[in-house]
Amino acid sequence: MFVIIGLAIVTVSVVAGFLMAGGNLVLLLQWSEFVTIGGAAIGSVIIASPISTLKKIGTALPKIFTSHGYSKQDYLELLKSFNDLFLVAQRDGLLAIEKHVENPEESDILGTNEKFIKNEQIKTFFCDTMKIMLTGGVPPHELESLMEVEIETFESEERPATHAVEKVGDALPGLGIVAAVLGIIVTMGSIGDGAEAVGHHVAAALVGTFLGVLLSYGFVNPIASNMGHMIEHKVRFMQTIKACIIAYAKGNPPIIAVEIARRTIFSDARPSFGELENFIRGKA
Repeated sequence: MFVIIGLAIVTVSVVAGFLMAGGNLVLLLQWSEFVTIGGAAIGSVIIASPISTLKKIGTALPKIFTSHGYSKQDYLELLKSFNDLFLVAQRDGLLAIEKHVENPEESDILGTNEKFIKNEQIKTFFCDTMKIMLTGGVPPHELESLMEVEIETFESEERPATHAVEKVGDALPGLGIVAAVLGIIVTMGSIGDGAEAVGHHVAAALVGTFLGVLLSYGFVNPIASNMGHMIEHKVRFMQTIKACIIAYAKGNPPIIAVEIARRTIFSDARPSFGELENFIRGKA
């Protein structure tokens, strides 16, 4: 929602300023400039990116309009699920939670956490790690290294999509100049048509420069930044999961494990100790 609001503010501000200065909106509708800049931008990202990166861009772009990261409620539900799961392991033995990690969708503990279950990557990250822990042959420090490697791999896999969009944003002012130069070439060919025709072609050329700069700094680069923030939030969610598992693997009681994990959460989404305790006890 905020992305849409931001895009609307940028568009309305630019258009309103142009109209207040006495501009004519029809002059901005230079479709040849849109085709030149848009087509060149799309072509450049296709040239620069492998198909896997293009797919990730296509997957990530719609999410910036719907995803809001992970809220305090999401973290509360996650930590409560882990606390309940580890309590079962503490009471009945570690093998008692095998059915929960083998089929988390059917689990009466993990299955109730909708955001966890629907995120295939997060669910697999947790369940695969727990399966390794169930074997009993991996010490906590090696388990921690294993999870850290997976998180780093996730970042390395996702970042190129953000960088590709950033590069397009950085290139747009230059592509706007390309469109403007083409417009000037057309202008030079129409000098004999009179001052009015020349003025029209010069205005169209300047629109190319305007569009390139506006699309770069008003739309594409901010979108790339938003994509980067989405990755950071997901990495933090994974770091919280890692902290909880490792804390429990080191022999801490479930309530201490989730408290250690709570402290890894960014402050804007971190529940207080009392909020987490009350939520776990069903008092929230």
